[in-house]
Amino acid sequence: MKIPFKHKPYRNITLAITIFIFLIVLSVMTLQGFLMYLYWKIAFQADIRMPQFWRPIPLLFVLSAIFGILLSFLASRIPLKPVRDLIAAINQLAEGDFHVRISLDTTQELVKLSESFNRMAGELENTELLRSDFINNFSHEFKTPIVSLCGFAKILKNDTLTEEERTEYLDIIISEANRLSQLATNVLNLSSIEKINIVTENSDFDLSEEIRQAILLLESKWQKKELELIIDLDEVTFYGNKGLLDQLWINLIDNAIKFSLSKGKIKIKLHEKDTCVIFQVWDNGYGMDANTKQHIFDRFYQGDASHTTEGNGIGLTIVKKIVELYKGTISVDSEIGVGTTFTVILPKYSEYAQN
Repeated sequence: MKIPFKHKPYRNITLAITIFIFLIVLSVMTLQGFLMYLYWKIAFQADIRMPQFWRPIPLLFVLSAIFGILLSFLASRIPLKPVRDLIAAINQLAEGDFHVRISLDTTQELVKLSESFNRMAGELENTELLRSDFINNFSHEFKTPIVSLCGFAKILKNDTLTEEERTEYLDIIISEANRLSQLATNVLNLSSIEKINIVTENSDFDLSEEIRQAILLLESKWQKKELELIIDLDEVTFYGNKGLLDQLWINLIDNAIKFSLSKGKIKIKLHEKDTCVIFQVWDNGYGMDANTKQHIFDRFYQGDASHTTEGNGIGLTIVKKIVELYKGTISVDSEIGVGTTFTVILPKYSEYAQN
């Protein structure tokens, strides 16, 4: 791919090389002429009339200039071409063109430079896509409840509404206000969690009891759908930040409730294996396709493109970050129409436990 140049900072390098080569050629030719003069003077002083020393100087100067310009042109066009390509690509990258790629395959070092640059450009391109998606989804999630609040508030100004209608519209306003408040809370939680590099305030606590509390906290949601909960919890003591980990259990269980069908089933399991604890949440809900599974942990991503399902696409992003902080792993197994299983594996004692 040919890269257009807008800036040419390499001209200074070319000028320096031209002057350097010119001086070398001039020095060599002058020295050669001087040595020839000495040789003629010593060997042929009786037979040959010696030319004056200054006469060859203009010729040497002109020849030096010609050779210097030719050599510097070749030196700047051939060895510096990869540098010019790199500078041009960097300028394009700085102007926001994250699709630019380079191919410098003349030496092993330049090949590595090309790979590093292309990897950097690829990461910047992905970051830009994530930023764009974040803004679009964030705007949508905030705009929807605000529009509802405004719309139903205007309707309430109508004096002909019955008491039942007024109560219904007020309930919708309260629900949308709670939704907006929950979204703001989740965004703040995600922002604070992303700033954490070292988990502090760790202590031993009853993990199975904390999961029971999370289930009870969501009781109104799973009772509303008449879900059957199958709970299998080993008595496990875990070392960690109880408040931080509560967000993990609550978000995963809430996600299973959200995507379960009415009168469906949810299995919640906790057990120990060697030095790890394994937490699983299974539901027989809608399930996910391969593309949804690939992006399920991206912020504001929702498998339901219509946004009809309650949620804002932040909960699983928080879960993923917490699992990473505890040096654990999270995986998802899902099939359309069958259901979804989230599996979290956390080491009981890891690097975080030493802080």
